[in-house]
Amino acid sequence: MSNTFLDGGVSLRPAEHADLAALERLLTLSNLPIDGVRDALNGFVVAQSGDDLVGVAGLEVCCDNALLRSVAVLPGWRSHGLGRALVTRVISDAEARGIRALYLLTTTAERYFPSFGFQQIAREDVPAHVRETAEFQSACPASATVMCRACATSAAPVAG
Repeated sequence: MSNTFLDGGVSLRPAEHADLAALERLLTLSNLPIDGVRDALNGFVVAQSGDDLVGVAGLEVCCDNALLRSVAVLPGWRSHGLGRALVTRVISDAEARGIRALYLLTTTAERYFPSFGFQQIAREDVPAHVRETAEFQSACPASATVMCRACATSAAPVAG
C-alpha cells in the first residue's frame, strides 16, 4: 500500500501503530466498535490532513475472505467523497491481496454500500472464520445488516 493524495490536502496511507489512539478516538466518536482494531491494524487505511487523522477504513483478513470494517470520517469532512475514497482504497487493497469476498456489518449504511457492489445476505451465509471475528461475535448487534461483495479476483461463489 502506498500513499494516495486527494484534493483538499488529504492523503490516504496505511495505518501505523502510532495512529492507534487517534483511530480509536475517531471510531468511538462515530459510535463504531474498537474491538479487534489493534490486531487488524495492518489492514487499515487512514485519511490524514496535516497532523490530523480525519478518516479511516479497515480490512480484517480472515483466511481468503475479509471484513470491511471501521469506516468513519470526522463530521466536518463528510459529504466530500472521503468515505468513498477510503472504501475504494480498501476494496482495491483486498483485491490486490487476493481476497475472495468482503463482508461487512452495518446498522446505518445499508443504502450506502450497494454502490460499491455489496449485497445484503443472511448472517448464516457468512463463512465461519469471518463470523468468529470480534465484530461479528460481540461488537455489532445481531440486528446489524450483513452485506457481501465478491472481489474481482474471485471466480467462486461467495456464500459459504
